[in-house]
Amino acid sequence: MIRNYLKVALRNLWRNKTFSLINIIGLATGLCCFILIALYVLDELSYDRFYKNSDRIYRISSDIRFGGAETKYPFTSDMMGQTLKKDYPQVEQYTRIYNSNGSKLLKKGTQFITETRVAHADSTFFDVFSLPAIAGNAHTALYEPNTVVITETTARKYFGNVNNAIGKIIETDDNGKTLYKVTAVIKDIPSNSHFNFDFIFSMKNVNYQWGQYGSHNFHTYLLLKPGITPEAFKKNFDQYTDQYVLPEAKAYLQITSMDEFQQSGNKLEYSLTPLTGIHLYSNRPFELSPGGNIQYVYIFSAVAIFILLIACINFMNLTTARSANRAKEVGVRKVLGTERKNLITQFLSESILTAFISCILAILLAFAIMPLFNSISGKTMSALHIFTPAIIPVLVLLPFAVGLLAGSYPAFFLSSFRPIEVLKGRLSSGRSNGSLRSALVIFQFATSIVLIAGTIIIYRQLHYIQTKNLGYNKDQLLLIENGYALQNKLEAFKQDMLQQPGVVSGTISSYLPIPSSRSDNIFSGEQVIDAKNGFSMQEWVVDYDYLKTLGIELIKGRNFSRDFGTDSNAVILNEATAKTLGYTDPVGQHIYKSGMGPGSAASYTIIGVVKNFHFESLKRDIGMVGLFLGRSTGFVSFKMNAANAPAILKYAEKKWKTYAPEMPFSYQFLDAAFNNVYRSEQRVAKIAITFSVLAILIACLGLFGLATYMAEQRTKEIGIRKVLGASVGNVVTMLSKDFLKLVTIAFCIAAPLAWWAMHNWLQDFAYRINISWWIFGIAGVLALSIALFTISFQAIKAAVANPVAALRSE
Repeated sequence: MIRNYLKVALRNLWRNKTFSLINIIGLATGLCCFILIALYVLDELSYDRFYKNSDRIYRISSDIRFGGAETKYPFTSDMMGQTLKKDYPQVEQYTRIYNSNGSKLLKKGTQFITETRVAHADSTFFDVFSLPAIAGNAHTALYEPNTVVITETTARKYFGNVNNAIGKIIETDDNGKTLYKVTAVIKDIPSNSHFNFDFIFSMKNVNYQWGQYGSHNFHTYLLLKPGITPEAFKKNFDQYTDQYVLPEAKAYLQITSMDEFQQSGNKLEYSLTPLTGIHLYSNRPFELSPGGNIQYVYIFSAVAIFILLIACINFMNLTTARSANRAKEVGVRKVLGTERKNLITQFLSESILTAFISCILAILLAFAIMPLFNSISGKTMSALHIFTPAIIPVLVLLPFAVGLLAGSYPAFFLSSFRPIEVLKGRLSSGRSNGSLRSALVIFQFATSIVLIAGTIIIYRQLHYIQTKNLGYNKDQLLLIENGYALQNKLEAFKQDMLQQPGVVSGTISSYLPIPSSRSDNIFSGEQVIDAKNGFSMQEWVVDYDYLKTLGIELIKGRNFSRDFGTDSNAVILNEATAKTLGYTDPVGQHIYKSGMGPGSAASYTIIGVVKNFHFESLKRDIGMVGLFLGRSTGFVSFKMNAANAPAILKYAEKKWKTYAPEMPFSYQFLDAAFNNVYRSEQRVAKIAITFSVLAILIACLGLFGLATYMAEQRTKEIGIRKVLGASVGNVVTMLSKDFLKLVTIAFCIAAPLAWWAMHNWLQDFAYRINISWWIFGIAGVLALSIALFTISFQAIKAAVANPVAALRSE
């Protein structure tokens, strides 16, 4: 019987090639999108779940508000982890990661190279994170200073193979020159980890002022004992704060209790973030790697389901629309004694076969476009991921699920025909059947309009970010990386560069207005600093040419000048800080930096105020920053003319090699560094527009099939109308207007849904666009135009046909 069902199904598919092809292509495209998005979602949800005790590992996060400035750090103090381990038996183990610079210069052969996937960690690192060692003992590898653990790929890169690596020495430029011994080699850390290091150096080599409870610079992780919940353990943080943080705060802020600190409008709260939730839920500055966003997982999951539903709707619409062509087959079969359940089985078999063919084609398409999808999404998935244990059951069940979903209504509808009425030619497509088709078309185009409007809004927000006046000029600003490698020769390098034609100006500074590590300190407008008058401010060390090079506008006072020897004790504030201080004219006033104990505050004279400029993501409000004159080796930057760029870069590399022949020369432009901050949103935009286009194409395939069917059903009507004088335009309008009504209804449903979804998405940005009505107008007109174009092709074809051919059989 099954063999017979398959034979009949194949004959029907072959007999109706056009409709079969439309169904298969539509379903295959929808299934391909579903498979790719499913892989993306599963990869996002899999982060950090491969660690042995991932369900018991938590990172401590810090929420700090002081003097009106609020920060959410993934950091704690250097003392917090070990103190919690000592005082609270619920903690099985702790470990810290220190990732201050984010890169190191390591010597390979005779040349240094820049390695960016580096960090320092405690000897307990591998007790918390179960990363398997393939040479050496990872659990004891970082006990001693000057030791390092490397990955398998790194061992091959530096030493040829894993076995040769153990005991070998790696030279770094730490403190001029530091040698590290390789004590273990681990397998490469999987890409679905929230950190991915090639080198893990001993924490004992970190140059740091240890023993501070109030300074936050370490990623600290706790491995809680089995049965301990984060909610229960979190209650210990208040006791920890009172016992350890408060004594230090008293020395700086003249407070008697943490309650007094909080009553002044301040906050210091610690929380536990589950290891498996860091990637999707912890969108904090200074994460160890760019995170994802659970909202995007939800959005793309919905998009995958909707695209699959659109493809299934095409199948249902086309099959029920063609019901008249199979009505006599059903009637004859019923007269000959075929039961309804057998007819249902027959039609479902055809649906499942179509879905099965479509699924095979979808897998082949997914294989073919996986590299393109990886480049769009930023993933590194292999096409073989399609056949992982989590995906194989889905692929097996998918054709059956889709076949049953898409074919159930047509099967029950076709099998319900009464044989007498069918054989007498009384079959009508029915109002209810037409109403269902209309509802499904509305659903398809409502989904498409939401996707179009959402894509437009995402792109407008990204364009707003890229073109917004940031308070500085990021264009044609060259950043020479690893400036610290030149040490005391950096100033000479800057002066040489300034002699090159096309170099307008240059600056050496500790920080630039792009998200990177920061230097927060406590300041006040009063010499005696307490919880009420103190505030947290960024402390940036700059030179005389910083404002000129970055194009930052000075609105009050003056810039640093070589004519004033006292500028070493001067500061230039941004507007946000000046507003916090409350001075009518802050120039000439003093600002004080907190020290340990009463009367230890350092004093600085305010000589100028600059216009607010964005130095962090536009998702955050502009914070407080002060510019201090001094020597730094953090960043060396040059403003240059675009026309001279090739010659300037060539000259810069030549001069660099003159001063530091062993050190690598690398650079980037400030606008590129700025855009990297929004890589996640840019990828989302690319994915959104890709699947929006595919959703529309799938919907148009169904519309094309329906238009073709309607034209066939009304061939004789069109012929009569043309004989009676109807023009081609009249016929096209007649065939198109019903579909255009449906698209209009879809727009009315989709517009408020799209506004609601995108309004919520934009709340993540402190600086954002307004959602204008014309965005939805464009989305509606675009969907309407696409639908009209799709329908008109068949409508015009029917309208220009010879009416004699249509009426000949009459």
